[in-house]
Amino acid sequence: MTTHEPLDILAFGAQPDDVELSAGGTLIKASQQGKKTGIIDLTRGELGTRGSAELRDREAAAAGKALGLTIRENLELKDGLPDDEQHVIMSLVAAVRRYRPRTVLANAIFDRHTDHGRAAEFVHRACFLAGLAKIETAEEDGTRQQAHRPKHVLHYIQDRFREPSIVVDITGAEEAKYAAIACYSSQFHVPGADPAEALRVPSASELATPISTPEFMAVVRGRDITMGRFIGVNSGEGFESQTPLGITDLSDLV
Repeated sequence: MTTHEPLDILAFGAQPDDVELSAGGTLIKASQQGKKTGIIDLTRGELGTRGSAELRDREAAAAGKALGLTIRENLELKDGLPDDEQHVIMSLVAAVRRYRPRTVLANAIFDRHTDHGRAAEFVHRACFLAGLAKIETAEEDGTRQQAHRPKHVLHYIQDRFREPSIVVDITGAEEAKYAAIACYSSQFHVPGADPAEALRVPSASELATPISTPEFMAVVRGRDITMGRFIGVNSGEGFESQTPLGITDLSDLV
């Protein structure tokens, strides 16, 4: 019988590196607090202009260690997200039930990359459907999974600015977050990277992308500072909720 220890936070990303860029600090701080965290990437990012699926697999594994994750998996769905929505949804339902997280983090509701909004919708739907007992799913060994619905589904903010519902203080975790992002040397500009030690440093002949320039990481850092200013701290990561967030005491508000 397959058993998995429940996770406190399970983050989904359409492609490897989505979570690191927008929720990496949140996962690092949670791990430092003793919480169990994980990432499930929907695809291997094989349509990306730079790098390859195999390379991004290795980069994701390195980034997962930098984030202090309990688990990291890849559903190996087709990059660009397949048209077979039932297959996507059922894969996500099974993943949610496998790790029974209290909180799920998902892609931005709307973003420059069209996969992000679609992935956000799929994860949101799957988290609801995972709580319906009449929908049957099983582990690889045939063990029937029990219904489970996460307490919270939050959408992290990506390329396009969106007004956050909640901001997590990531002060003190910034450099660890940026180190995790730097594991994706095929995708981002990594200053001073040693070709002998890096997983791979792209050659100058490869095509530039909006995220491969030196300026892009300045944008990421700037967004973290901007989010932090909303709550009066040095750095933060913003999230949206499609449902009201509840607290038991107003003193819990920062």
